[in-house]
Amino acid sequence: MIRAAVLPAVGAPLEITGIELPEPGPGQVRVRLAAAGVCHSDLSLSNGTMRVPVPAVLGHEGAGTVVSVGEDVTHVVPGDHVVLNWAPSCGSCHPCSRGEVWLCADALTGTANLHARTQDGRDLHPGLNVAAFAEETVVAGNCVLPAPEGVPLTEAALLGCAVLTGWGAVHHSARVRAGETVAVFGVGGVGLATLQAARIAGASTIVAVDVSPEKEALARAAGATEYVVASETTAKEIRKLTGGHGVDVAVECVGRAVTIRTAWESTRRGGRTTVVGIGGRDQQVAFNALEIFHWGRTLAGCVYGNSNPAVDLPVLADHIRAGRFDLGALVTERITLDGIPGAFENMLAGKGGRALVVFA
Repeated sequence: MIRAAVLPAVGAPLEITGIELPEPGPGQVRVRLAAAGVCHSDLSLSNGTMRVPVPAVLGHEGAGTVVSVGEDVTHVVPGDHVVLNWAPSCGSCHPCSRGEVWLCADALTGTANLHARTQDGRDLHPGLNVAAFAEETVVAGNCVLPAPEGVPLTEAALLGCAVLTGWGAVHHSARVRAGETVAVFGVGGVGLATLQAARIAGASTIVAVDVSPEKEALARAAGATEYVVASETTAKEIRKLTGGHGVDVAVECVGRAVTIRTAWESTRRGGRTTVVGIGGRDQQVAFNALEIFHWGRTLAGCVYGNSNPAVDLPVLADHIRAGRFDLGALVTERITLDGIPGAFENMLAGKGGRALVVFA
């Protein structure tokens, strides 16, 4: 019996409760969690913006230690430190065959599996494959990656989503070049990772945008050279900060129609906007045909940072060990499982960066 954060139904409050977790079957790995990040995607799952089978154990950004392995698992052994990969690629679908593993058609098929049971006998699914909001979890073997050496295991949890997403948005999707100007909309966990990635890429001017004035210090510590409190004049303010032209690249980490539109308007003629934030179906963004032609801007979606975790984690590890990327700077709150509902409330209120669930 272990403790976990269970979503009983879409829109229902989380239940922090005991669950019965089975031993790993063939091809599976049991992991004792060291830490799990509270991501906005978990909130999107709880409110129905993203849909997975429920009831479910949420949490998809985590790291821990292998406890036991099932038959046919040879790439990890008990005692290994691992990072959870919530979107494993199958390697054989059409996107994977093209090298676009972040678009794998089968990445989330595991969410339909039965994962555990509550004390009163309800079957539970793994929210985004890995069910990281729990003291321990059982996952498919391809959902674990070696944790980078020299990186604290608790902070390595952030590599499973926020850091890969922010890093990839800059280096894979927007492909920021040294000397370019960048605006990052939303200074949460992903936004803070994006700011650091832009700094490492050599961006000259880095503008952070958020509704909260209190996040300025966080943003500047991550690499922002300018800070703008979001308003109806945000795009004009950003153009003013960039010689009247607008930034070369905007990265939207919020997932709201108005923010996506503002990010697009904040770029120069020929600029590039990458949308990382996950919005609801009701968030409709409108453009007219003439402005699309005239401005020559590019608007692109970005899934999981367009990253290949197996390739990108070693690169990030080098930056972390060299002191160029600070994982701890993303964390503004360290909590227990019981603190997850409060972390959701802070997210809705636009407070703080990443909340990190730390297991004893």
